[in-house]
Amino acid sequence: MRILLVEDDLPLAEALTTLLAGAGYAIDCTHDGLSAEALIGAERFDLLILDLNLPEKDGFSVLRSLRARKNPVPVLILTARGAPDERVLGLDLGADDYMVKPFDVREFEARVRSILRRQAGLHASDLQIGAVRFDMAARRFSIGEDDLDLPARELALLELFFLRAGRVVGKEAIVQSLTSLEDSLSENAIEQYVSRLRRRLQPHGLTLRTARGLGYMLERPIDRG
Repeated sequence: MRILLVEDDLPLAEALTTLLAGAGYAIDCTHDGLSAEALIGAERFDLLILDLNLPEKDGFSVLRSLRARKNPVPVLILTARGAPDERVLGLDLGADDYMVKPFDVREFEARVRSILRRQAGLHASDLQIGAVRFDMAARRFSIGEDDLDLPARELALLELFFLRAGRVVGKEAIVQSLTSLEDSLSENAIEQYVSRLRRRLQPHGLTLRTARGLGYMLERPIDRG
């Protein structure tokens, strides 16, 4: 999952970037409204975390422009401005959530997970496909009582396949979702990650299909009951 953080408080921006990257998200960060608009127009993000008191262009204006262009990216407003009228305005302009500084880090992480879960059309924090269970709150895969121990990038890739199970995920979508502007991911690397995941999943009845020229699809097992 790829997140754009727009925050002009540099120490806070650095702390949140470290926190979210440590949780396995691909993070891009910018510090003013105009740069944020340029990035949103050029790149695909799964979530926008948006401060309001920004230089160049304030957060409300960024959000208003975003929705005027019919961009559906989920938005979490994170700001020191907590007056009821401002909360109402932010939500009416199209924000998915509104959080006031100072905030509890655990609540912040939970709100990020909740928005991403809703975006994927999920109503619970647990998702099971075949014998493999994904705990979105802990970002952990397991089979029975045993955790599926995966490196960070393979975990992020499997998360993407789980959230889009039954649909083809293109290579460009994989790159967009798993990398920030400072990262890179070659087609060869993607194929290696997919190959390793296939070997992990096949003994448990899950199949990663290659859709030639298009990408990959995690098949949902057929319920024969």
